[in-house]
Amino acid sequence: MSRRNPVREALVRYLASGLVAVVLVGLLGVWLARRAGQTEAIRDAKDQTRLVAQGSIEPAVTDALLSGNPRAVAAVDRVVAQQALSEGSVARVKIWDRSGRIVYSDEPKLIGARYHLTAKDLSEFKGEAAHAEVTNLSRPENRFERQFGKLLEVYIPIQTPSGRPLRYETYYRSSFIAARGRRIFQQFAPPMLGALILLALIELPLAWWLARRVQRGQDERERLLTRAIEASDVERRRIARDLHDGVVQDLAAVSYSLAAAAEGAPEPFDEELREAAAETRHGIGQLRTLLVEIYPPELRRAGLEAALTDLLAASSARGLETSLEVSPGLELGPEAEALFFRVAQEALRNVVKHAGAKRVRVSVGRHDGRARLLVEDDGRGFDLETAGGDGHFGLRGLADLVSQAGCELELDSRPGEGSRVSVEVSA
Repeated sequence: MSRRNPVREALVRYLASGLVAVVLVGLLGVWLARRAGQTEAIRDAKDQTRLVAQGSIEPAVTDALLSGNPRAVAAVDRVVAQQALSEGSVARVKIWDRSGRIVYSDEPKLIGARYHLTAKDLSEFKGEAAHAEVTNLSRPENRFERQFGKLLEVYIPIQTPSGRPLRYETYYRSSFIAARGRRIFQQFAPPMLGALILLALIELPLAWWLARRVQRGQDERERLLTRAIEASDVERRRIARDLHDGVVQDLAAVSYSLAAAAEGAPEPFDEELREAAAETRHGIGQLRTLLVEIYPPELRRAGLEAALTDLLAASSARGLETSLEVSPGLELGPEAEALFFRVAQEALRNVVKHAGAKRVRVSVGRHDGRARLLVEDDGRGFDLETAGGDGHFGLRGLADLVSQAGCELELDSRPGEGSRVSVEVSA
C-alpha cells in the first residue's frame, strides 16, 4: 500500500499556488505599470507642449499671422522646426483661431482651411490647461495625418500680442508614448517582480517547516494508532485464549456431564437435562463464533479467504444468506489482508445489527489493477448525507483507519436499496 507524503504534497501545493499568485500579481502589476507609464507619458507630452507653446511659439506669433502674412508664417515656421519638430516625436503642428480656421501648420496645404468647431472645441481656447486625446483620423482636418498612424493630440490655448485667442496643437507619434511608457515600466517592473519572487522564496522555508510539522504529527498519529491496534490485537488474543481455555472448556465439561446425567435420570428429569446440555452446547457455539470475531486465528494461519469464511459462518448462524468470492491467485501482504478483514468484519457487523438484510455478499478481486474488497447487502440502506448516529460510528472509525493506511473507504447506500462498502489497495 502506498503512503502519502504530506511534506511533498504541501510543498507542491505551496509552490503551485505561489507560482499562480506570482503570475497573477505580476500580470496585474505589469498592467498597472503600463497604465502608469502611459499616463506619465501623456503628462510628459502635456508638459512638453506647454513649455514649447508658452516659451517659444506664443512669443513668435503676431497678429499678422491671422491674415496669412508670409513673413509671420515663416517666423512661426522657423520656431516650430527648431523647437517642436526637431526631436521627431511630433508629427504635426497646427494653430487655430476661434472661427475654425487653421492659421498655421507645418503642412502648408492646411493653412487657411476652415472646419467646424464644436462648443467643446471653442471652450478649449480659454484658460491655460493643456488637454490630450487620441486623434480621430477620420475627421477631415486630420486627413494629412493619416499616414502617421495612431497619434496623440495635445492642445493648449495661446494668444496674439493683441490678446486674440488661439489654440496650439501638436500631434505626437505613438512611438513617443510607447517609449516613455516602456521606460517607466522598465524602471518599476523588475523590482516589483523581483520582490514577489523574493517573497515566495522567503516563505518557502516556512512552508517546508510547517509541512515537516504536519509530517511529524501524522507520523506520531500513525505510531499511536499502530500501538493501539497492536495492543488491541494482544488483548484480543488474551481474551480469546482465556475464553477458549477457561469458559469454553468449562462449559464443554458441563455439557458432557449433563448429557451423561440425562442417561441415568428418571423421567421427566432426563429430558430437562438433555435440553440443558443442548443449550450449553449452543452457548459454546456462540462463544466460539464470538472468538472468531474477537481474534481470527485463520487470518495468519490459513490466509484471508479462510478468515472471511469463518466470519461469514458467524453471519450465517444469525440467519443471513452469505456468499464469498475470492479471485484465484490473488496475493496480498499481511497489512492488506488485515485491513480487508477489519473492513469486512465491521461491514458485516453493521449489516447484522442495522441493515435488516437477507443476503450479503463478500468479494475480493482485482479492479483497475488494484485489489478490492467489496461487501454488498440487500438491506434497508441509509442516507449517506444524514447518517450520523451511533449505528454508523464503526464505519466512520474504520474510514479513519483506512485513510491512515493510505487508502479510501467507499460507501454507497440509499434508503431501500441496500449498501456497498469497498476499499482498494495496491496489489
